[in-house]
Amino acid sequence: MTRRRDVLATGLLLPLAPLPVLANDDDTERLLREGGVVVAFRHALAPGTFDPPGFTLGDCSTQRNLSDEGRAQARRIGQWFQARGLQPALVRSSPWCRCVDTATLAFGRAEAWPALGSPRGSPERTNADHLQQLRSALAAASAQRGRFETWVTHMFVLSDLVQRGSSSGEGLVLRAGASGAVQVLARLAPP
Repeated sequence: MTRRRDVLATGLLLPLAPLPVLANDDDTERLLREGGVVVAFRHALAPGTFDPPGFTLGDCSTQRNLSDEGRAQARRIGQWFQARGLQPALVRSSPWCRCVDTATLAFGRAEAWPALGSPRGSPERTNADHLQQLRSALAAASAQRGRFETWVTHMFVLSDLVQRGSSSGEGLVLRAGASGAVQVLARLAPP
């Protein structure tokens, strides 16, 4: 299966920036093999918006979950990586079931990390402490050449981290710049 990748010039992705130029799978694969990056995915397709009132984080039956198409989408994400022999050194996930399921179906494992969790309350903004944890972890991952990490999270978290929306199942290849700013190096289109 061939998927298109959008690659950006080095720099911070701005909310109203035009879509980046297209590149091929080889460019994205090269970035991952070189390492020092994180592939941050928005969870696969999960119908609806928000979780039902009174949901419980540890009980998937009370949450918005992946649809059949979402589970298939997560498997296709994993197939892209497997076909290229790419294995993340670490797979972190929001503790929400739709994220854990996406990570597990794609990569066979998931370490729940609260910093990737969906914001709660109004306005839907990521906790400043969580954003700092994400930026620090990205800086640490960026310093480790020859390996990459995978994170699975939510639309609001990615939006707050990179200042741009994302689609269900979309991945963003991230690196921390010299100044600590989050750089989006490539977009992995949803499969």
